[in-house]
Parts: sequence; C-alpha cells; structure tokens
Amino acid sequence: MYNFDKIIDRTGSDDLKHGVLEERYGDANLLPLWVADMDFETPQFITDALRRRLDHSLFGYTMMPKGYWQQVAGWIRDHHAWQVREEWMTFIPGIVKGIGMVINVFLKPDEKVIIQPPVYHPFRLTPLGNRRQVVYNPLIETPPTGGQGGYMMDFDQLAQVADEKCKLLILSNPHNPAGICWDRETLQRLAHFCHERGIMVISDEIHCDMALFGHRHTPFASVSDEAAQCSITFGAPSKTFNIAGIISSYAIIPNDEIRTKFFSWLEANELNEPTIFSPIATMAAFTPEGEAWRKQMLSYIEGNINFVIDYCATHLPKIKPWRPQASFLVWLDCRELGLNHQQLNDLFVKQAHLALNDGEMFGQGGEGFMRLNVATPRTILQEAMERIMEGLPLP
Repeated sequence: MYNFDKIIDRTGSDDLKHGVLEERYGDANLLPLWVADMDFETPQFITDALRRRLDHSLFGYTMMPKGYWQQVAGWIRDHHAWQVREEWMTFIPGIVKGIGMVINVFLKPDEKVIIQPPVYHPFRLTPLGNRRQVVYNPLIETPPTGGQGGYMMDFDQLAQVADEKCKLLILSNPHNPAGICWDRETLQRLAHFCHERGIMVISDEIHCDMALFGHRHTPFASVSDEAAQCSITFGAPSKTFNIAGIISSYAIIPNDEIRTKFFSWLEANELNEPTIFSPIATMAAFTPEGEAWRKQMLSYIEGNINFVIDYCATHLPKIKPWRPQASFLVWLDCRELGLNHQQLNDLFVKQAHLALNDGEMFGQGGEGFMRLNVATPRTILQEAMERIMEGLPLP
C-alpha cells in the first residue's frame, strides 16, 4: 500500500505551485491548490529508474530506448481499447507547446482556431499568442442531475460560427476544468462535423488515465475513421504519475498526410528528441507496478472528492462541487454565494488564504466557479475546506 497521507515539504525544490504565489496572488503564504500537479510523492519505482541511470554518470547524446513505443502503445491498448501503431507516435516537448507547433505548421495567418469554453486557458492564450483569431463555441450547462452539474457541446452554435477560415478545433478530452469524459456519440458527431469541413482536431488527452467512479475515457481518434483522419492526439503520463517536470508528452497521428507534415517539421527542428530522463520515467510508469500505484492513487482521489462534496453539503451548502468523471480537479460552483468576480477571489485569497484557479480564466461559462486541486493529503484538504468556511461572511 502507498501512503498518500504523507505530507511532502517542497521547500527548496523550486516548485511552481509555491514559488509564484507572491507574483500571481500577492501573497506567498497561501495554501496552494491551483496548478494541476499533485502533492503526492512521485512513486518510488520511477525515482529508482531515474537513479539507476544517474549512477551511470555520463549524460551524452542518447537514443530512444528499445521497446519504448511498443510499451506506450500497449498501455493505450490495455487501458483505452485503442490499437495505436508505433509509426503513428512521436515525442513532443509538451502539450501546450505542441498546440503552438500545430498552429504554426498547419494554419495560415488569417485562419482561425475554435475552442469550447469554459476550458483550459492555454487553448485560448496559445492561439492568440501566435496571432491567430480564436472562435468560441461555448459548452451548454446541462440541468443538474442528482445535484450534479455538467456540460454538453452546442453543435447548432458550432455550425453558425465555423466559417471557412476555421481550420483547427482544440478539444479537452477528458474536459478540464469540469472533468467530463466525453461519450462516444458526442465525439463521433464532432468528428463528422470537423471532417466534413476540413477542420483538424487536436485532442488533449493528458487526463485520460485518470477516469474516476467507474467512468471510462474514449480516445477521440478511436471513435470513427473520420475522427482518425482529421485529428492529432496529445497525451502524457505526467498528470497520472506526477512527473510534469520530466517532459514526457507524445503525439499520435493516424492520418498519413498530417503525420508526414508534422513529423518532418518536428524532425527538422529536432523537437522530436526527448530529454534523457523522459523515456526512462515513462517506461517505469507504464508497467504493472505503475498500474497498481495508479489504482490506489485514483481511489484516494475519489475519497478526497467525496470528502469535498460531503463537507460542502454539510458546512458550505451554497458551494456545489461538481463530481468529476476524470482527473483530480473539482469544479466548484460558487454562484449561490452571490459574489462578483473580485469578491469571490478575495474570499479565497484574502479571507481563506487559499490559491485556487478562478473560473473566469477558463472563459465564458466559468463565471462564479473556482477550480480546486484535490490531489493532496486529506488533512491538507480538510484544512482548506475549513478555511473556506471560516472565511465566509456571516449571513
């Protein structure tokens, strides 16, 4: 059994979660539950694999280990029932970086990118930073079922806004911040829409190995031939195994023409070559030992999610946590508090002394929400919830 209650002191590690609190929140002493890495120790079997390589103290040019792509493909097949060919895959130096690369390789300066807010904010910032226009296809909030909120895609609005200049749609699958595992029918419909109009889809599937409460992740490219032929899938073990600092992302492209164009560009710029430790960490993670750790970690995350939901129901009834179907991020619906954007941020930062992500950064539909990272020891999570309760003004 692994100990997810262990509190790790990250002092001196230059971790982003603590290191930028003063810059981003104006207070270096907040309890940080914002950026999407975990407070759990990276599992020992990964650390051991890295240490064994460190013991060979020569770090020259290194090739990809034999059997690497077979192991990645086997993990995807076993977990997501998608048979990926080795030649479809390549290393990329990060998923957000990959989005920027795709934009620059495939889109002309006057072509547009579609996103579906509320959604992971680099989906908006990266195209804008690369001087491309962003077109918004906001998700529709669905009526609560058993107190549980959710979203659905708005295909009618998509048809209205997707003009002939729209050449790329960025899909969050599973969805960040709401943790939705998109169903096969929705993905098939999206694939058909995009394939018919010549719109490429980037499917960001970095949370794919973190499906919760019996839900399953469906890879976008696996749902139909249309999906396979119009898409680039991005994935990584980084969220699941808490190795975001070891860049280990990959791209999967079934379509020959798209793959040749993108892979040749990556190769020409030597952007398809991983750092020495990336494949070592990935191969250590994608093993039976990694699977055992993953299952125990997800069980602990489910317990944390249930704790937050129960705590709010008892002590904070005006805050409605949405139960995620995947990931360790909980979308907190705070709209019943009746606070504006500044007041809501002040509640969490100045009163509760917490650092969360505010919903408005995720775009339209995020107003009145906060994103809470529950991948932390339960004692820390309990302290966070108590801080929120104490920070709320008396009725």
